[in-house]
Amino acid sequence: MRVFVAVLIVVLALMLNSAIFVVNEYEQVIITQFGEPVGPPIDTPGLKFKVPFIQVEHRFDKRFLEWEGDVAELPTKDKVFILVDTYARWRIHDPLLFFQRLRNEQGGQSRLDDILDGETRNAIAKHELLEVIRSTNREAEVTETAADPDTRLESIEIGRDEIRREILAAAKPRTTDLGIEILDVQFKRINYGRQVLDDVYDRMISERVRISDRFRSEGQGQRAEIRGNMERDFQRIQSEAYREAEEIRGRADAQATEIYARAYNQSADSRSFYEFLKSMDTLEKTVDADTRFLLSTDGDFYRFLEGSGF
Repeated sequence: MRVFVAVLIVVLALMLNSAIFVVNEYEQVIITQFGEPVGPPIDTPGLKFKVPFIQVEHRFDKRFLEWEGDVAELPTKDKVFILVDTYARWRIHDPLLFFQRLRNEQGGQSRLDDILDGETRNAIAKHELLEVIRSTNREAEVTETAADPDTRLESIEIGRDEIRREILAAAKPRTTDLGIEILDVQFKRINYGRQVLDDVYDRMISERVRISDRFRSEGQGQRAEIRGNMERDFQRIQSEAYREAEEIRGRADAQATEIYARAYNQSADSRSFYEFLKSMDTLEKTVDADTRFLLSTDGDFYRFLEGSGF
């Protein structure tokens, strides 16, 4: 009897455990019986009941879910291949329909891969490169190249944001019969393909070289102008200094001549002393201690020295 009671308690506990389940705030539940849905979806949190061992609960998230697309190399309308990386946000708005069509979130992600990747490819192929990579007709920043016509930004009519909305609008109708609602689609990254990227880098390098050559040419022109002005100023300053020096030298020579004339016109003793000093000055400038020279007795220099008392 005791064994029977114990077995009965265990069976009742297992039945109760299988019959009771908890629905969280972020969950919605579908009950199936022998693989087929039974009753409406359960989307209110709390303690719920089901037939034990026969019915099974399937839980689905009510929150926004992430979808990450694969990086794909896609051609634009003007035949330029670019790398496009997209992502999206979606939710399960009809869990019963979602369960019937896709069974679980993995099936939903797989179906979104087909829908969003396809619509992205179609949208990129319908627009040119400028429309894909730019969003607005903003004014170009003022740089050293702003004055060059070939570097100004071209105008666009659509833009990246409008293309994104096109993808979203085209994808939404394709998910209504799947119990899915796509909330948003965004471009995570858009970049050139490797071959196009190399061409872009080469063009950027050529543009930078052209700008540097222009700056170097302008710098050399300014350098020549500065050096010309410097040479002109130097010649002017040197000419003025030479003129001023000659004027000073002329005044000094005039004063020296005046002094010589006054000294020569004084008494004989004064003239002899003057001649003596003049002779000393002449000897100091013409000979040194190691100098030997011969003078003719009829030479002017000898007569001058003889007359000066040497």
